[in-house]
Order: sequence, then structure tokens, then C-alpha cells
Amino acid sequence: MAAVVTSLPGTAHAAENLPPAQPLVQDLQTNFKACATGDAPAYVATAPVVTAVLHDPEEDNQPAEANTVAGEFEAWWTDAAGVEQRRTHASYPLSSGAAQRWQLPSDVPADTVVSWHVRANDGTAVSAWSSEATGAACRFVIDRVSPEKPVVTSEEYPEQQYRDGVGVYGSFVVDSPSPDVVAYEYGFVGGPYATARPDEPGGAATIRFLPQKSGPDYLSVRAVDRAGRVSTNATHWFFVNSGRAPVAHWKLADPAGSTSAAAETGTAARAGTGVTFGRPAPARTSLTATAALDGGVQGFLTTNAPAVDTGKTFAVSAWVRPARTDRTMTVASQDTADGNAFTLGLRAEDSGAAWSFTLGDAQVSGGTPETGEWTHLLGLYDTETGRAQLYVDGRAAGTPAQASPAVATGAFQLGRALNGSRYGHHWRGDIGGVQVHDRVVVSGEATRLAHRQPKPLAHWALETATDGASPGERDGAPLRLAAGATLHRGPDGSCVPDLDPDCPVVPYALVGDGHLTLDGAGGHASADGPVVDTSDSFSIGVAVRLADHEPAGPMTVLSVPGEHTDAFKVRYEPSAQAWQLVVPERDGPGAPERIVSQIVPADGGEGQGHRLAVVYDDTDDTVKLYLDGYTDAEATAIVPRTWHGTGPLQVGRGLTADGPGEYLHGDVDEIQAYAGALSARDVTMLGGGAEPCLC
Repeated sequence: MAAVVTSLPGTAHAAENLPPAQPLVQDLQTNFKACATGDAPAYVATAPVVTAVLHDPEEDNQPAEANTVAGEFEAWWTDAAGVEQRRTHASYPLSSGAAQRWQLPSDVPADTVVSWHVRANDGTAVSAWSSEATGAACRFVIDRVSPEKPVVTSEEYPEQQYRDGVGVYGSFVVDSPSPDVVAYEYGFVGGPYATARPDEPGGAATIRFLPQKSGPDYLSVRAVDRAGRVSTNATHWFFVNSGRAPVAHWKLADPAGSTSAAAETGTAARAGTGVTFGRPAPARTSLTATAALDGGVQGFLTTNAPAVDTGKTFAVSAWVRPARTDRTMTVASQDTADGNAFTLGLRAEDSGAAWSFTLGDAQVSGGTPETGEWTHLLGLYDTETGRAQLYVDGRAAGTPAQASPAVATGAFQLGRALNGSRYGHHWRGDIGGVQVHDRVVVSGEATRLAHRQPKPLAHWALETATDGASPGERDGAPLRLAAGATLHRGPDGSCVPDLDPDCPVVPYALVGDGHLTLDGAGGHASADGPVVDTSDSFSIGVAVRLADHEPAGPMTVLSVPGEHTDAFKVRYEPSAQAWQLVVPERDGPGAPERIVSQIVPADGGEGQGHRLAVVYDDTDDTVKLYLDGYTDAEATAIVPRTWHGTGPLQVGRGLTADGPGEYLHGDVDEIQAYAGALSARDVTMLGGGAEPCLC
């Protein structure tokens, strides 16, 4: 940069050109690796690109756009004959602070230490070389040989063998014969995918793995050397058994009057006098009965021996139904000398009640207990991670906590916890299906343990009607048709209009051979009762096609009425051009409503209509409206408390402030109702004539 002299009357200023700054080692890279100096060169797979960030002093910014600087690069090495070789490169001038690059030539040899340095040139002056004074030359070695394929061994999961099992960690040792391996990139079927690093180059690495499912699996792994070269993949096939059965299991389905609970595995549990057997079980589970504990000092069951080693990985789970939520209560615990190693149960706090799993000083809380409602709880301690976790109704709840459990050699308790020399926090409510595992219960298993199988309640295919009623499938109760509601039958195949001019043109049914047609002026159909319990989890689906392009007002396709309003209704709202699910908070005039929507234009009597479904899941208080198998956040709402609609299921109308109304003008088909919340996969089967697999 040329010197600049500026003269003004009475003054004189001279700006002398300053040389560029010496490039710093921290501003240099070899193939985007930090500059390596001394006896530890960087290893690269090919002739590298070297990079330098060069600076010219800000004082030379006159004008700023002229403040440019170029790089003078130099690389050198000693060849096989002992002769020093040098290569040079001058980069194009760029703005101060920009990165300058040089792609080294292809004749740079492999397995040879190559040094390089750089200096900055502003067109007038040059800086010191980056290797001078306190600097250093960057050094690298080109390695053109890939590492050898690693070898995989495992004691817990040897190749081509079935071994135990889901929820049990295993170690896989990977080792490559190549001495320069610095990492192993690996992946299992469905994950995890990660990188393991040996303690020193060329060493072995250990990969820990927790199987999540039974059946065949494999570990695919490749070695990575210090130059970034990778080996071919090594594949270790292994087979995982199902998770080990619980070490203790009490169904608590013993006959009324029993004084102990029989153990499916483990030791029978003695019952206090405050325990009553023969209580109802949670619906749609494998349990047939449970036990009620009265919340007093005699409301407990105990094995008089430990059920599991709490110093190691363990899990404890149960179905529970609290009779109150205003005090802390224990479902399960295990005694130490003066307390307990863990408690699983309900904790009453100032902010409200929550489910809780405590382990030593660690506590995980989550979910909202509700009096009289069944919940599945599972507490897990994993020594591998050191964390305590809580699952509520098969879903992770709260924040996992690091825990240091005590080793409990005392008795396993149901319904109470030892604190000092006395038992307290007695459970008041029902308990059933208690299981204790000595392994990790993985998330998929936690979900299955809490699963409540949906149960088919009704299915109307709407193919035929006799005496004003359309029969239900599998001899179910009929759907009764009011005036203005008729059954349309599609073509019977007896003739073909295109071939026979006397053959009438008959529109096809929405689904199958027939559908229900409603006139919009009073036509509707109704069942003999509500069909679904709207206060508990339920699912209901329908196929519907609107007859109008621009309906005059809201039209309801499904509803379950209470005394003053509908417990829920599905309607088309023309002002929003959307199907809506409306859920009032209570059965009262003007009750606040939760409304979710799926936007779609009215059918106008054309096409195959749409498949609608409502799914209410009482375990997480969510209600969803599906349109053609799809839902989203706009079609989902949290409804903390629903209520039981007592009126008969209505097809084609809903309650309004003036009584029944919002009559549907269009076609309806394939009404299916279930107790329980269908999965998203099963919802896609509704409205097409098929039955969901319920799996």
C-alpha cells in the first residue's frame, strides 16, 4: 500500500505504510485441521488445502477498500534421495482478515513429513514468515492407505447367537489391526449411531448397547484413522431374546377374603386387615381383579423379604387408582435399616398432587393423579446411566434425576413406606398388577405394560335398513332412522348403463354397497344409547359427504348429548370452511367450549367425501380430530376433564340453544366406535370398511 500524504493549510499529516501482521499459528489450517507443529504432524488423506487468515493493520485503511493483502505460501520436504524439495504459491490479494488458500500440488509425496509456512504481502511490504520468531512451521503427512476392517467381539451378544435380552446392556469390543486408528463409527439397526474412540491410537474401543426389542440385530462399524480414511464395514449379527420376566409379580387378583397375595413369581405377600381383595380391575387390561387398601396402618401387603437388589438396576410398576389425592401415599417401597431405598407413589405438594418415584435423595415427579381414575406407574433405576426415571401411563414423566440408591435388605412393601422406626404414607385406593424387574424396562415395554386395549363397541356399515333401522355389524344394536333419513343402495351389477339404455344410472355408495342419506331438514339417525363413554378414553369414526357447496349454516354429523348440550359433536362450520370438534367443559347452558378444526371446502355432493375420527385419550387428556387419517396441533386440544354424555348417539344432528338442530344435508357411512384411544395407525383404517388391527 503506497504512503499517503495529506496537506491542509497550517497542518501536515503523513501516514506511513505499515507492514502486514505476521500470520499467527492459530490462524493456519491444514485441510481444515488446526496447524500441527513439532513432532506431532497432522495426518491427511490427500495433498491438502492449506489455509491462512492474513491481516494488514487497520491504520492502513486509506481508503478501506484498498486494504488488501495476498499470501505467499511455501512448502518443503526431503525426498527419498535426501534432497530438499520446495513448492511456492502466491495467492490473489483479498481483504484483510479474509482466508487465503492453497491447494498443494499432487506431487507432494505420501508418508513424508511436509512443512509449510506463509507470509502476508500488501503490495508494498511483507510480513515475517509464520514460522519465524515465536511462530512455527505447520507440518503434515499424507497417508494414502486406509485402515483395515475392525474385528467385533461381544461376551453378552456373541455373533449369530440368541442371548439375554431386551433391557440388558451388552459390551461390544471393536479393534482394528491398523496402528493409526483413532475412532470407530458405528450404528445398530434403528440406532444409536455414534463414534467410539480408543484410549490411544490403534487401540480397541468398547461400545455399550441396550437392546430395545427382541429378534435379529447387527452392529455395523468401520475404523477411522488419523488421516480421516475409513475401513470397510464390519458387521456383527446377533440375536436378542425377549426381556427377562419380572423377579416378583403379584396380580392382586386373589379371591375376596384372602389374607395374602399369591405371587406369579417371587414370594407371596402377607396382607394386613385393611386390604380387601376382589376389587374391580382397570378396563381393557389383562387384570381381572385388584386389591383395595384402606389408607390405615393395616392397609398394606409385605413379603417380609426384599424383592430386588436396589443397589443394581431395577424397575417397579403397578396399576393404581387413588381414592384421594390430598396427601402423600406410597404404592411400593423396600425397607432399609431405618428407612426405605425407594418409594413409588403419589406426592401431595403445595402446587398440587403428582406421581413420584424417589430413590435416596433423588426424586422424579410428573403427571396429575385424579381420584377414582386408573393409572399405570413405573419407576426405573439404571446403574449404567445412574438415573432414576418415572413413567406414567407408559410415557416418560418428569425429569430423570441422578441417584445414589441405598442397598435395601429389608422387606418389600405395598401401600406403605418405612421412615425411621414407623411406617407411614399409607395408600388409600386400589392396586393391581405389581411387577418388579431386575433389569431396565425399556420405553416400549413401559408403553405395553400400560396399554389398555381398545374395545370395539359398534359398527354400522349402513348397507341395509329394515323397518326404519340399519343393523349393526356382528349382531350389534341397530341405528334407528328418523323421517328424512334413507338408505341409498349403489348399483347391484345386474346391468351396465353404457351397454343397456334401459339400465338406470345409480350412484355408487360412499363405502361398500350403501350409505345413509340425510335431507338436512330433520333427517337423522340415533343409537339406543351413548355408545361411547365420553368421560373415558374413546374413539369414533365416520365417512361423510356434504351435499352443498355452500351450506347455509353449521351441520353436525356425530354427537352425544347430555341434558343441556352435547358432550362432544363433530360439525361442519361453513363460515370457517372447516370440520370442527366441539367439546363443552360441562353439561350446562352456555358452557365454555374447546373447538379444534380441520379446514377443507364443502363437498357439494361430489367425490368420496371425507373420513373423520375423534380420539379422546384420558391418560394424557388430549382430544384429536382426524381428517382422512391426519391430525395436527390445530386439531388437538387438552381437555383436563370430560363428562359423561347420557343421551343416545346422534347421526346428523346436534343440540343447540333451541334444542335439536344443525341437521346434516349429505351422506354418511361407516360409523365405528371404540372404548379406548386408537393409535394413529389404527385411525387410518376407519371409514374404509375395514376393521383396525388394534395392535
